[in-house]
Amino acid sequence: MSGFGTLTAAWMVADGPAPATRGVVLEQTRALDKFLAEIERRAFRMAQVALRDPDDAMDVVQDAMLKLARNYATRPSTEWRPLFYRILENGVRDLQRRRTVRKRYMTWLPGPKEDPDHEAQDPLDSVADNAPAVPDVLMQHQAMQQLEASLRELPARQREAFMLRNFEGLDVAETAAAMGCSEGSVKTHYSRAVHTLREQLGEVW
Repeated sequence: MSGFGTLTAAWMVADGPAPATRGVVLEQTRALDKFLAEIERRAFRMAQVALRDPDDAMDVVQDAMLKLARNYATRPSTEWRPLFYRILENGVRDLQRRRTVRKRYMTWLPGPKEDPDHEAQDPLDSVADNAPAVPDVLMQHQAMQQLEASLRELPARQREAFMLRNFEGLDVAETAAAMGCSEGSVKTHYSRAVHTLREQLGEVW
């Protein structure tokens, strides 16, 4: 994945009060860069599972990073994680809605139908596995593929709760903030997701 160095000064043009001194600006910029570098790969993986397209996933992640930098860089760093994932999930849902509209429109057009959702083939299926032929590594790779396939079949809110809790390590309160719902709803969505995944994956997990 490419870096996100262009974000370093993006938040400085945001509306609202700016930090008082250049030293504060540099310190906050470094902290934001470090935060984005830490989460970008996990965020990309989460978006890719939901969208099934690496290019769309990258676009959504980059857009979420820019929005966080422009609108929330001056907020306490402890708030960045739930804020970022709230923006990311909104971006994923917006793109999915646009896909649905586009798909409905395409059904009215004559001629061969395109596949705007890229559902004909999962991009992950065509990625070569160059890892060493070690049984344990192969089993882990296959188990992850099965998990991702099962995650795609979950209702969106259950998938969000499961991935935020397990992939990103957010606690219940942070997950609720990221999803824009109550902690009770997070627990319900997460519990249902775990139950469904255990039924589908069995001993794999």
